[in-house]
Amino acid sequence: MLIDVEDVNGRRRELIGALFMEEYAFEAAALFNPSAVLHPDQQDVPPGSLRFVMSLRGIGEGHVSSVSFRTGIWTFGGGVEIDPVGPITQPPVIDAAAVRAGMPQLKLNCGGSHVISETVLFPVLPTQRQGIEDVRLVRFVEGNGEVTYYGTYTAFDGMHARSEMLVGTDFRSWEMRKLAGDAVGAKGMALFPRRINDRYFMLGRQDSESIWLLSSDDLFTWNGGAKLIEPRFPWEAVQMGNCGSPIEIDEGWLVLTHGVGAVRTYSIGACLLDRDDPSRVLARTPEPILSPSPEERDGYVPNVVYSCGALINGRELLIPYGVADSFTAFATARVDDLLAAMV
Repeated sequence: MLIDVEDVNGRRRELIGALFMEEYAFEAAALFNPSAVLHPDQQDVPPGSLRFVMSLRGIGEGHVSSVSFRTGIWTFGGGVEIDPVGPITQPPVIDAAAVRAGMPQLKLNCGGSHVISETVLFPVLPTQRQGIEDVRLVRFVEGNGEVTYYGTYTAFDGMHARSEMLVGTDFRSWEMRKLAGDAVGAKGMALFPRRINDRYFMLGRQDSESIWLLSSDDLFTWNGGAKLIEPRFPWEAVQMGNCGSPIEIDEGWLVLTHGVGAVRTYSIGACLLDRDDPSRVLARTPEPILSPSPEERDGYVPNVVYSCGALINGRELLIPYGVADSFTAFATARVDDLLAAMV
């Protein structure tokens, strides 16, 4: 009614449509801090390759963090190929009444997405008003072989941060769960991928400085805990934490760590925990295995490389990592080389 549509080019049509549909640029500022897990569908994957799902933290208008996804193929000894992103992106359908009632769990129906990358998880609860940050995905396997995908994340309301959890089986639907207990008022909690001696275990950073170990017989309640690894080397002197859930290898639990050193530089290292008793630290890297390079140092937050979860294929790791809180890159490392670098 207002303009001659024939005189409007394609880009301007998109802009007008976005305005009227109230579109939100959820990844406009940054897309970083990824975690990767094995895709539930491994059919037709070439030999020596794995299909994976990756979660990412996107920052958009208003500095609000949300969660988006990508899928791809990783070839052992080769490269990474990310699948094309779906043409549209949409949030899941939620039960608004459950949100208003403050229920401890909320179902998210992502059935409207044709592919996983079309789903974006926006903040919906009061605890998440300013964002859902740094999802640490883990493929959890029960003793009977049943697989569930969990994703611990930081909920931030603009003043306070706390840990919450996503629960799902196929990336088509999720359950968003509030966690209970005196240990959940901290950031960076990461679940072990199976029970140990019939108990759940979690890594955290309850003192905002060191890596802590927690255990529980209830997946959604976490209390107490004990300090597991304290800063020792210069590159982690300010604080340290995990870079995702532990990875089980023949030698024990391989944990990627982050350390903060001089000039608030974030680097990535690794440590090894005993398989049967993860409270025993067997070895750790005295130097970082990945640090900000001069070419990748500047960004939304400078001097940062950070990961929320790596993927293993045989004896090789794929480490997706955020650079300067701006974009995401990939690195590979051989498990044997990491172990040899530890003391």
